Amino acid sequence: MHPEQKIDAGALTGVSETALLTLNGRAHQARLPDAILDDPMAIRLVDAIDFDFDKFGRRKGQEMALRSLAFDRATTAFLSRHPSATVVALAEGLQTTFWRLDAALPDPRFRWLTVDFESIIALRRRLLPTSARITTLAQSALDVSWMDAVDTSQGVCITAEGLLMYLQPDEAMSLIAACAQRFPGGQMIFDLPPVMVKKLAPKGMRSSSRYRVPPMPFSLSAAQLAALVDTVPGITAVHDLPMPRGRGFFFERVFPAFWGWKPMRNHRGAYTLLEFG
Repeated sequence: MHPEQKIDAGALTGVSETALLTLNGRAHQARLPDAILDDPMAIRLVDAIDFDFDKFGRRKGQEMALRSLAFDRATTAFLSRHPSATVVALAEGLQTTFWRLDAALPDPRFRWLTVDFESIIALRRRLLPTSARITTLAQSALDVSWMDAVDTSQGVCITAEGLLMYLQPDEAMSLIAACAQRFPGGQMIFDLPPVMVKKLAPKGMRSSSRYRVPPMPFSLSAAQLAALVDTVPGITAVHDLPMPRGRGFFFERVFPAFWGWKPMRNHRGAYTLLEFG
């Protein structure tokens, strides 16, 4: 694609702009010869977007690829049991999960519902292929009218990758509670940063001299997450998902070991899977 044909993504600001940060990290990882994440669609998107990705700094994005890998594995496990289920991707940004799962599953029949702001949906419509199995809704994930568009007959898996931490605590908890009440038999997967982040970086963390990640006011420790089964009606199980092994000594050995080390569970971030009953 020639530069003059590239699609301008400058309209994305605030939390929506983080969609470009994570996309760039996944695409960088997917280009590597020993890639841990097979994501050709992410590469295609980065190459098609007119945006100064260098503003995000020199982060190589392996942690972003590992997060997507953790979500992929949990979602694939659900779809193996419920092959015609609906996956609801809340605040999906420029994730390309549908195409990764579509390629990975032997007989993909799952349906997909993307929920995000109009600026993101407009970009997705211009950049990504269409599918009869994909529905998009241009609205906030907090506007829970999206729930009316979910086909619950074959199972429901809700993903909130890179969403909840940017919400206010009452907003995040209300969204979790609403999902638990509305989708019995379904599940929800989300990630959270370490609880110390909101205290150490109340204005957001700098990734470069030109970019600061937005503030993350919501997080829960592993113990607080485990307690949701007793405090939120409809949650029947809470699973602390493992950190996938990455590439290189740190991401292959040190980081997964740190993640699984019991004394650090309440101080690290979390990949969490909730079961609803």
